[in-house]
Amino acid sequence: MGQSKKQKKKKNQNLVSVHKNMISFDDFKKIDLRVAKIISAEKVENSEKLIKLEIDLGTDFPDNPKRTLLAGISKFYNPDDLIGREIIMVANLEPKSMMGMESQGMLLAAVEDGKPILIKPESEVSPGTKVQ
Repeated sequence: MGQSKKQKKKKNQNLVSVHKNMISFDDFKKIDLRVAKIISAEKVENSEKLIKLEIDLGTDFPDNPKRTLLAGISKFYNPDDLIGREIIMVANLEPKSMMGMESQGMLLAAVEDGKPILIKPESEVSPGTKVQ
């Protein structure tokens, strides 16, 4: 059985919205994705969602190899379980102030049914390794 006119229209609208949000390859190249290793994690006091992560970006960032990230994942992750994990992060995102602290990047996560699933390398790699 074929698609109804309503289903076809919705599919076409979805394709149009995807194309509206497309960026150029040059814009994509500006995003610096890196592997980082979580060295400490703790819930942020007076926040229901935030976990403060201290991460290591390795020797590629000699001026600032250790950074603080704030991530809204505390309903889904225990801070102690995050220590030692590798994540993928946006390393060149402008810092953002939250709850009186500065977040110096953003971790990447897929979200399924409202739950974040942290993106990680398939096998262990050095902190600071570029993702391309």
